[in-house]
Amino acid sequence: MNILLINHYAGSPEMGMEFRPYYFAREWVKMGCHVHIIAGDFSHLRKENPKVEEDMQYEDVDGIQYCWLKTGRYEGNGIGRAMTMFRFCYKLRKYSEKILKKIKPDVIITSSTYPLDTFPAQYMRKKCHARLIHEVHDMWPATLIELGGMSKYHPFVQLIQIGENSAYKNSDRVVSLLPCAKDYMVRHGMKAEKFFCIENGVVEEDWKNPMPLPTEMERELENLKRSKKFIVGYFGGHALSNALSNLVKAAERIQNKDIHFVLVGNGVEKERLKNYVKKHRVQNVTFFPPVQKGSIPNLLKYFDISYCGAKESLLYQYGISLNKIYDSLYAGVPVLLAFRANGNLIEKYNCGVVSKGEPLEIAKKIEMLLQMTQEEKMKMSANARKVIKEKYLISKLAHDFINIMD
Repeated sequence: MNILLINHYAGSPEMGMEFRPYYFAREWVKMGCHVHIIAGDFSHLRKENPKVEEDMQYEDVDGIQYCWLKTGRYEGNGIGRAMTMFRFCYKLRKYSEKILKKIKPDVIITSSTYPLDTFPAQYMRKKCHARLIHEVHDMWPATLIELGGMSKYHPFVQLIQIGENSAYKNSDRVVSLLPCAKDYMVRHGMKAEKFFCIENGVVEEDWKNPMPLPTEMERELENLKRSKKFIVGYFGGHALSNALSNLVKAAERIQNKDIHFVLVGNGVEKERLKNYVKKHRVQNVTFFPPVQKGSIPNLLKYFDISYCGAKESLLYQYGISLNKIYDSLYAGVPVLLAFRANGNLIEKYNCGVVSKGEPLEIAKKIEMLLQMTQEEKMKMSANARKVIKEKYLISKLAHDFINIMD
């Protein structure tokens, strides 16, 4: 099967996020498929962007053919980023016949965060009679309205809405990472039988030979464990959207000296959080710099709870599919989900606890977990490992995706 996957922000383990296109494509290559990924030459999600000299440039990455389109750099989420979206879709349409001649796809997957790539993809589908699958990571334009504060009457939001409706109506299948989005999609033009949910998951082979942690970080974590600390850990971006101020304020409220908080990562909120800890003399919080994705298995060995927070939002009625949850559960680490989200694995499979986002409520849940019996903790860890191994390995999810294509 020849698969053409369109994702403006696609990355790889070396380049950085986002990883899903690479890992699924790698599994499909193992199955004997020919996979091309079309992506932009710049993404704010990547730690390293490819060196692209030509307007359209090919590169082989582990047997996957990447096609880079020059879209230009941008800062933040303003007009600059929007212009790169338009450039990406324009060049996708401009080079569509060249691309189709090279790959002759049986399946075209539109998988960019925004849905505007459906328009050039629909044109390509007509040209080559391929099946068209639309994959939804985030609910755009709902995300722009709920989290970005944009008016639903803003011209860009209305354009995104047109793209979303067209994708739902004209794609042969719609794959959602969000388990509870079906009814919304039906209201926006999708036939119910087109809906399939394939969430994120764990790349099992990455856990067999993980990268080491930085020496100094490992030494400090070992010291905490030797001191019998119960570690509440977080890894990932330090942004407002991750609600880490609630975690730090929960740490401030906890009197039990056996509980310690570890925050690993970087972001615009990190300095403010560190200043708060210093100003309020919060003694049970340690900050570390970000680690490589390959080091996450070794990091999670030190966590007793993995924190996952977010600002409360209507968006979570559609569900969540956060990579840190799957990684934590695969490691057998219960998750503290500090916001309400429909269809979440934590409640469904009893592999952690769900809390409101208020600091006092978070503190109470952490203390409750600490007081659980060893048998209860082991049961929760076993549930976590079991659900990932049975349902959420990338190797299995990639096969599920192939079955949808067929």
